[in-house]
Amino acid sequence: MVSAKAPEHVVVVGAGIIGLSTAWYLQEQGVKVTVVDREGVASGSSWGNAGWLTPALTLPLSEPSVLTYGLKAMLDPASPLYIPFSTDPALLKFLLGFARNCTPGKWRAAMAVFAEIGRSGIDAFAEIAAGPHAVAEPTHEATPFLTGFASLKDRDALVKEFHVIRETGGTVDFNLISGEQIRELEPTLGSGVVAGIEIHNQRFIDPPAFMHSLAEAVVARGATLMSSFNVMDVRDTGTGVEVIGSEGRSMTADAVVLATGAWLGSLASKFGVKRVVQAGRGYSFTVVPESMPSHPIYFPAQRVACTPLGDRFRVAGMMEFRDADAPLDPRRIKAIVEAASPMFTGINWEDRSEEWVGSRPCTTDGFPLVGATRSPRVHVAGGHGMWGIALGPLTGKMVAAELTGGTRPATMRHFNPLR
Repeated sequence: MVSAKAPEHVVVVGAGIIGLSTAWYLQEQGVKVTVVDREGVASGSSWGNAGWLTPALTLPLSEPSVLTYGLKAMLDPASPLYIPFSTDPALLKFLLGFARNCTPGKWRAAMAVFAEIGRSGIDAFAEIAAGPHAVAEPTHEATPFLTGFASLKDRDALVKEFHVIRETGGTVDFNLISGEQIRELEPTLGSGVVAGIEIHNQRFIDPPAFMHSLAEAVVARGATLMSSFNVMDVRDTGTGVEVIGSEGRSMTADAVVLATGAWLGSLASKFGVKRVVQAGRGYSFTVVPESMPSHPIYFPAQRVACTPLGDRFRVAGMMEFRDADAPLDPRRIKAIVEAASPMFTGINWEDRSEEWVGSRPCTTDGFPLVGATRSPRVHVAGGHGMWGIALGPLTGKMVAAELTGGTRPATMRHFNPLR
């Protein structure tokens, strides 16, 4: 559904990668933009993530092996997928829907959708880095991207996924390497790594630096960016929208884009968006190894993601289904340390900084919610799970195209928020 007339002024709610990318692409079409956020730029999951732009690993979360963890493992605080015992109806509804999508058939169908996206997510990063008021902070080529394994069986599991990518229409360029070879590339890796995979044609960013650079570019192009604006309600007036904040504040515009991450449902549900958006919380921290790695490194079996960010090394992990506003749980940080420490050498794991938790917005089928709601003046952009950073600019491009009557990327058909 597209507005009969392209809007002159759009309010974007949320100053994460999705919201700011949407603002950037709307500005490309000459639209005036106001971005509001209850805290500020990258105050949610856009700040502490691993920063990977990796088509080879942009895969649906609902893989069949998730169900093999078993309920006991999922209730274990040290499990990479942790679900605290709860009677919350929304969480239970999400878990039942998620389990229904963990079948081999639905997983392969979802893999085909992500294969269709291909490298278009990276291409969108290149677009926002071009022209006047471009995003100055660069993306970095992973030369190559590395994955490490404690056993050949673990490596075989990822190779199988790569074959499915190819079978469903995608491409992935990789080669197998030994433990000795991967340690030659990254001396900080320890004897716990017995095998590896090099993945080519992948990229990564420094998330905090990139997010602030994107915000600066959007503001330089004329956008108003308002922090500490907590949106309580959105109303369709019939000719436009009214965005109502706390403390009696409000503003009007021709249209609004809701890019509020794990909190999307609270504003979008009354416009027909009924899909549960559940917080899948991730944790991270940084350390300074004796020998700083120069490649992003992933340990799939442990679900630990590591990224060099200049003078520090970010270590991230966990998928914790619980309330988005719950405080950081130190046990999750401890679990990541215990999983990562056997794979490295020369790291003082007690000397950590930037401990962080952020709520990734997850849907039951693993697909984001992107596009118009029942109101042509209210659009949503969220539900990307672990891949909000990788698909952020592409999502902004999709939303801006629909709002201004442009050509929508074909992939957008899979992400109907009213499905």
